[in-house]
Amino acid sequence: MRFASLGSGSRGNGTLIEADGTCLLVDCGFSIAETEHRLARLKRRPEDIDAILITHEHADHVRGVARFAARFNIPVRATAGTLAACGRYRIGVAEPFNAHEGFAIGGLEITPIAVPHDAREPTQFLFSDGARRLGLLTDSGHITAHITRTLSVCDALILECNHDEAMLVGGPYPPRLKQRVGGLLGHLSNAQAAGLLGGLDVSRLQHLVAAHLSEHNNTPVHARAALAEAVGCAAEWIAVADQEEGLDWRELLPAI
Repeated sequence: MRFASLGSGSRGNGTLIEADGTCLLVDCGFSIAETEHRLARLKRRPEDIDAILITHEHADHVRGVARFAARFNIPVRATAGTLAACGRYRIGVAEPFNAHEGFAIGGLEITPIAVPHDAREPTQFLFSDGARRLGLLTDSGHITAHITRTLSVCDALILECNHDEAMLVGGPYPPRLKQRVGGLLGHLSNAQAAGLLGGLDVSRLQHLVAAHLSEHNNTPVHARAALAEAVGCAAEWIAVADQEEGLDWRELLPAI
């Protein structure tokens, strides 16, 4: 089982998950040409993708889904609320899933995670190949008990570190946007992400990735420092999913 990022941030998101011959793309916030370019960087083609999962309807996650899926005949899955809210993005034919029920696509078992965010019916995901577990959590305004229960004992975590709280307060955003980002339905701060890690069993953790960093209200140094303190590791061990460069493939090794 392995994963990679096409790019992560407010200008576009996409995450690849692979296991047992199945390749899934979570979100597609890029144009067809840009998505193809970023896939090629990871030695993948659109024809390799078995399905696209949508987390929620915000443009940086969904703006490229409809055209990319239609061009390459790729199935799309999302909650009914997300599909209804996509509106102008015209997703077309897609199969809804229940935000509270797991399902499988090929060799991957998928557990949706309902999250508090200012969207219609947003989810994040836990992926498993039956032996290893990868948690993906971005675009959540705060941590819930359900999130903590679902993401405990993962082998890898991709975790939102959207902003440093002091940088957000002193940053360039207007007051209303600061309230939205830092609110209960906004985005996770470095401190909130670190707080989640403090409540998880991380004994099996092989990879920890900081994702969805704000270009104005955070830095990789701030994000890494917060997560490193929470898990007791060197800051250099923590990866960052970059907006432009994404993140190269990370392999989840079998448990010994």
